[in-house]
Amino acid sequence: MKLGKTTPILRIFDEAKAREFYVDFLGFKVDWEHRFEPGLPLYMQVSRDGCVLHLSEHHGDASPGAKVRIAIDDIDAMHAELMGKRYKYNRPGVETMPWGTRELTAHDPFLNRLTFVETKAA
Repeated sequence: MKLGKTTPILRIFDEAKAREFYVDFLGFKVDWEHRFEPGLPLYMQVSRDGCVLHLSEHHGDASPGAKVRIAIDDIDAMHAELMGKRYKYNRPGVETMPWGTRELTAHDPFLNRLTFVETKAA
């Protein structure tokens, strides 16, 4: 038996704010979008490298306030990239955790938290 990759679904409430955060700030790209018809809620996939997220305006898909941990191999490069964008709603820092990881948590406009985690071999 082998498990596959996980694709979290994160609740969003405003398409423009979601694009500003996930695409403009975090550097994800929109892979595809779906609506059952014009004017109905958006469901879309965004990705960056090996990280894939689904963002949904549908009330039954997810609850706001989720936390997702995303593995990263160079947290300092990510931190520098984000700080260079000067996003006015979020300026996350890097923390060294007691269990040996270095982490950067970015809060989206919908109360979801994305924690980028760097684990260095000792």
